[in-house]
Amino acid sequence: MRAGVAGGVLSTLAVAGASASSANAAEPVTQTIELPTLTADLAAQVAQSAQATQLAAVDYELQAERDAAAAKAAQQAKADLAEAKKKAAEARKKAAEDARRAAAERASRSTERTTLAAAATASADTSTSTSTATGSAAAVVSFVKAQVGKAYVSGATGPSAYDCSGLVQTAFKQVGISLPRVSQDQSTAGTQVSLSNLQPGDILYWGSAGSAYHVAVYVGDGMFVGAQNPSTGVVERPLSYDPPTGAVRVL
Repeated sequence: MRAGVAGGVLSTLAVAGASASSANAAEPVTQTIELPTLTADLAAQVAQSAQATQLAAVDYELQAERDAAAAKAAQQAKADLAEAKKKAAEARKKAAEDARRAAAERASRSTERTTLAAAATASADTSTSTSTATGSAAAVVSFVKAQVGKAYVSGATGPSAYDCSGLVQTAFKQVGISLPRVSQDQSTAGTQVSLSNLQPGDILYWGSAGSAYHVAVYVGDGMFVGAQNPSTGVVERPLSYDPPTGAVRVL
């Protein structure tokens, strides 16, 4: 009986040991893996990298803006250059036209002076009436010649200074003729006469009749006396010096 009990106990222990061995053999082995810790240096590097990326993005944006501005400036410069060339061409064209017009006017004026001088010379040679003043005309001529050398002052009517119409008005007042005060009116005060048929005492005018800007007195022999300007004062000059536009006769 003891032998049977002992055998049963040993069998039970054997079975239990085998079961324990099987249980130990089947239990899994657990291994712990440690991840690297984010250190302060690594964090700083990451921050620097992010900042560098941001700065690069800003640089790219600024460069793009500069490129766009440069392109716009180049386009504007091209447009400005084209406009400048256009204006320069127009200015050259206008200057050429002005030069041609001035040359034509000079040629026309020169022709007028030559014609007038020739007419005055021919008149002096063929008619004593154009060179010798008589009566009231002689008095007017004598008066204006006596004023030669006196000053030109705008608005003056003598006796020490005159303007152009003031001299003419005062000269004719010497013979009892009352003339208008200004050149425009004096240029229509008498009968219009041809410049090729002038007589001493005729009033010469520059500009058109009714809107003349200067007057003087024809004194014969192709000469006139007038208060020209502040620089020259009252002078005696040949008609060719400054050919008048027309003349009127009041005597």
